[in-house]
Amino acid sequence: MLELIPRERRTLLPGVVHVPDWLDVPAQQRLVGAAQAWAREGPGARHATLPGGARMSVETVCLGWHWIPYRYSRTRDDQGGSPVRPFPAWLADLGARAVADAYGAPEVVYRPDVALINSYRGDARLGVHQDREERAPDPVVSLSLGAACVFRIGSPHHRRGPWHDVELLSGDLVVFGGEHRLAYHGVPRLLPDRDVPDVGTAPGERINITLRVSGLA
Repeated sequence: MLELIPRERRTLLPGVVHVPDWLDVPAQQRLVGAAQAWAREGPGARHATLPGGARMSVETVCLGWHWIPYRYSRTRDDQGGSPVRPFPAWLADLGARAVADAYGAPEVVYRPDVALINSYRGDARLGVHQDREERAPDPVVSLSLGAACVFRIGSPHHRRGPWHDVELLSGDLVVFGGEHRLAYHGVPRLLPDRDVPDVGTAPGERINITLRVSGLA
């Protein structure tokens, strides 16, 4: 069942915390501007191709490490082999603050070195999957910008559910770690009828920034 209310901070599952409205509008605007600049740099964003040949419906650009299903590389191997754009220190600082705020643990050390920036338009979605390319157990930080969506998360052991479906709006934060670090999750659909603040996204577009600790040298 889709949980529409309340719009309060909550623990969805052990290690999975949803913090609505974590980013104010100016912070969202800065992130959207940065994401758009990253998408224009070099070969730009792309629809990644899965091993079976299907193309993902979301467009992705990476920082720090380039994600290719299902591995990381320091070069954009599916885009001519150019070096991946460096991961900015200010974004790592934002990720550290996100984890500290979500878990209420300012002493936790979190230094992400990978960002995946996904752009959703139209009927784009993200199928249920695990984030398991990383070699570190640190949490995943997810920041939502622009159009609303349904975020689905379940068990780390199988993709059959039960599922927790949550509406994410622009500015929302989700952190998942601990026993649910490898939880199956996805975005089955956008919610185009929800109001969107003026943060700089295109009409109907959702930008999602996920931060991770690769554990790679």
